[in-house]
Amino acid sequence: MASSTLGLWRGTMVLTAAPQPPKALVLYEFEASPYCRAVREALTALHLDVEIRPCPQGGSRFRAEAQRLGGKLQFPMLVDHNAGKVMFESGSIVDHLFLNYGRMDTPSAYRSGTAKPLLSTLASAVRLGRGWKARASHAPARPLHLWSFESSPYSRLVRERLCELELPYTLHNLGKENWKELGPAMRRILPNPYEPQPGGKRHAFWQKHGRVQLPYLEDPNQDTGLFESARIIEFLESSYAV
Repeated sequence: MASSTLGLWRGTMVLTAAPQPPKALVLYEFEASPYCRAVREALTALHLDVEIRPCPQGGSRFRAEAQRLGGKLQFPMLVDHNAGKVMFESGSIVDHLFLNYGRMDTPSAYRSGTAKPLLSTLASAVRLGRGWKARASHAPARPLHLWSFESSPYSRLVRERLCELELPYTLHNLGKENWKELGPAMRRILPNPYEPQPGGKRHAFWQKHGRVQLPYLEDPNQDTGLFESARIIEFLESSYAV
């Protein structure tokens, strides 16, 4: 909660539901980086999914691939095959996402500035280095899938562990689509029963699972789907950690 508050809860609300591009966006990053966080916040605001390639310090699974594609080890690095671009610098990536997928200028809350990196650095410091350094793990045959939104405190715990274990995954962003959805899954601002806005990504998730509770992890390698961050982390540790 402290980390999300220091981040001013960016990456909570959907500002515009951008259509998913024909070719998946690919982001090389690590969870603890304040600059990588800025890109993930924008992706939540645009409701965009992205393929995550975790590149924590000391990692060996994707860092060489990132260097081959981009010519250097600098994160975040976005590979956008739709635009034929490999991009560095969080501010440039955020502007690119809002302009090309949101069809809008970058909102002031998401622009680079002096206070934003400082607060985001403090948000990482609160987590005491989680999501920073690599740990030994078994590589999955197929990437995992995580439904999340950037400011979710519970989702952050899972993303940190996925990063440390260098487990690739598709990040399905399910930000809050309107103010009525604010609050935890079981206690919205408005009394239950809760039903998301028809036609949206949250509504599709609600129709499939009967609730919108995040994080939610699917592992196609073990045909497993799990709610609750503690259960997900236990599963990741028992299945992939060495």
